[in-house]
Amino acid sequence: MTDKQRNAPSRPKSRHSSGVTHVNEPHYDNFTVVGNHLAQHPELSLTAIGLATHIQSLPEGTPIGIKALAAKFREGEIRIAAALRELEEHGYLARPRERLQSGQVRTRAISYNKPRSAVRAAAAPLAEPEHGLAATPEPDPVPPPAPVAVPASAPEPPPAPDRPTPAADLLAGLRAHDPRLLLAERDVHRLTPAVTEWLERGVPPTVITHSLTSGLPQDPIKHPAALLSHRLATQLPPHIPVPPAHAATAHRPAPLQTCDGCDRAFRAPEPGRCRDCRTSAAVA
Repeated sequence: MTDKQRNAPSRPKSRHSSGVTHVNEPHYDNFTVVGNHLAQHPELSLTAIGLATHIQSLPEGTPIGIKALAAKFREGEIRIAAALRELEEHGYLARPRERLQSGQVRTRAISYNKPRSAVRAAAAPLAEPEHGLAATPEPDPVPPPAPVAVPASAPEPPPAPDRPTPAADLLAGLRAHDPRLLLAERDVHRLTPAVTEWLERGVPPTVITHSLTSGLPQDPIKHPAALLSHRLATQLPPHIPVPPAHAATAHRPAPLQTCDGCDRAFRAPEPGRCRDCRTSAAVA
C-alpha cells in the first residue's frame, strides 16, 4: 500500500484563536496621545471614555459645554452631561467657577490627560529589576508631544461623601414617593452635588422633592438617574438677588423722640418739639 498524499496545504496556525488583532502604523502628524489608564478605565462608561478622548484632541480654547458637544454628537445633552460628571469624578475634567470683574460668573473647563492619582503613581520610584538585569525601556517610534502643564491651583475632584448629607438623604428618599426612582448608591453620590446646588440657592427640600417627583411619565422609568440629572440641570432656579444696601434703610421709619414741650412721643430724625408744639409756638 502506498501512503496517502495530502493535496491541500495545512492551514497556518494563528497565534490567537479569537480576539482582536492589531495592525499598528506610526502616526507622524494629526494625532493625540491617550493613556491606557483612560482607554481601559474600569469604572468609566464608553461614552465618558470617548468624550474624554475627544476633549483631549481639541485645540486650546475650544468650547466643551453640554450644548456645544450635543451639537456635534448624537448622544444628546443628558448622556453628555452624565459623561462629563463621570470625568469630573475621576479627575479627567474640572469645571471651576470664577467671578469676573463685571460681576458675572463663568465656568472654566480644564482637561487633564492624566489625573492627579495617575501623576503620583508615575512619579513613584521604579522597582528594582529581577535577577539583577537592567530594565531596557522600549523605544518610542514617534516623539510624544509636549505635556500639558497642570495648573497648581486647579481643585481636586470632590470625593464621594462618607457620611450621608441632606442632599444624599433627599435623593435616597425619592423612592418613597415613587418606587421607580430607586437609585443606586453610586448614582446618589453622583447627583448629590446637583441637589446641594439647589439647597445653596435657598430652595427648600420639599420643593426639590416636588420638582423631581411631579409629572413623571406613566411608562416604566428605565434610567431614573438620567431623568433626575436632566431635571436638576434644566430646572435649576437662579440665585436669590441680593437687595442693594440702601434698600433696607429706604423705608425705615424715623426713630421715636420725646417732645421738649409736651413730653409726647413723636417720630423725627432729630430731637425737638412735636408738630402741635411747633404750631402753637408759631401762633404765639
